[in-house]
Amino acid sequence: MMKMVKKNKEGFIADESYYVATQWELMWRKFKRHKLALFGSSILIILYIVALFCEFFSPYDIYKRYPKYIYCPPQMIHFFDEEGKFYLRPFVYGLKKKYDPKTLRRKYIADKTKKYPLRFFILGNKYKLWNLFPGDIHFFGVEDGVIFLFGTDKLGRDIFSRNIYATRISLSIGLVGVGISFVLGAILGGISGYYGGTADMVIQRIIEFLISIPTIPLWMALSAALPPRWSSIKVYFAITIILSIIGWCSLARVVRGKFLELKGQDFVMAAKISGSSELRIITRHLLPSFLSYLIVSLTLSIPSMILGETALSFLGLGIRPPAVSWGTLLKDSQNIRTVALHPWLLIPGVFVVITVLAFNFLGDGLRDAADPYK
Repeated sequence: MMKMVKKNKEGFIADESYYVATQWELMWRKFKRHKLALFGSSILIILYIVALFCEFFSPYDIYKRYPKYIYCPPQMIHFFDEEGKFYLRPFVYGLKKKYDPKTLRRKYIADKTKKYPLRFFILGNKYKLWNLFPGDIHFFGVEDGVIFLFGTDKLGRDIFSRNIYATRISLSIGLVGVGISFVLGAILGGISGYYGGTADMVIQRIIEFLISIPTIPLWMALSAALPPRWSSIKVYFAITIILSIIGWCSLARVVRGKFLELKGQDFVMAAKISGSSELRIITRHLLPSFLSYLIVSLTLSIPSMILGETALSFLGLGIRPPAVSWGTLLKDSQNIRTVALHPWLLIPGVFVVITVLAFNFLGDGLRDAADPYK
């Protein structure tokens, strides 16, 4: 049977299924045409897969020290040796440590006489995946020698492995924190705008009070209230709650304003006359009417949460060692002299920038896709 076609506004032929598609199908069709959004979502999928299986993707244990390789610079992966010979399996050279007789600085140079081929699915340090399943297979590594793709820190720990582990905490704190703040903002803002009266006055005064407090002193006060003997997991959830307490206010005000604008519209009055409950009116009519803004707010709030955790940990007020996040790793680069001599300590900041950009690209694409008829 031949498919029916029609001309759209631009005069192009469109499949009949376009006109009978659901809103979610239209959103997906338009989202697929946004190249930057697809690129950003691909980056985020890779980062979250790495975060989910960080024990497998990291070549070394994050607490293992290599005293012979303190502040070792990143190693290069080679396909050609010094004679120009091509190797199908990539390799890294060995390292030799020398001291500069003038500055007494420690230097590491490549030992061209030693080649360590890169191998995948190699046996290495034992770990417990999600603290449940024991294993010792790593995604890549070398059988002999060492491989430090991002160099080492002041204790000789592999920065690449520590960044991989930090991805789990930094990315998950964004999802959990935004989930809490989104629910709080949507519910309290909806109650404030839909019902008004005393509820509106109380909620708005609370929002004004929280917004009026300077952010950094508030973070310092709440973080200082955490018991110093708490475990890393307790501190993680406490930081998430702290960021969520601060993050819901702006969303609640926007939701309140939208509810005040829309609750007198004809479609809302028609829903009331037809006997729809208030919960159904809010969830099936009011909230979907400004879905595009909610999606953008949600996707932009996640990088804000990540930046908030990074700032807290950088200042020493957030997640504490031995737990690792991008903020705790950046704390090692507070010393300007250290950064000048060992710039690879700033690599966690690159992960933060990439993640924030990817979320912005994704949010831009979701915003356009949420209005599929435009």
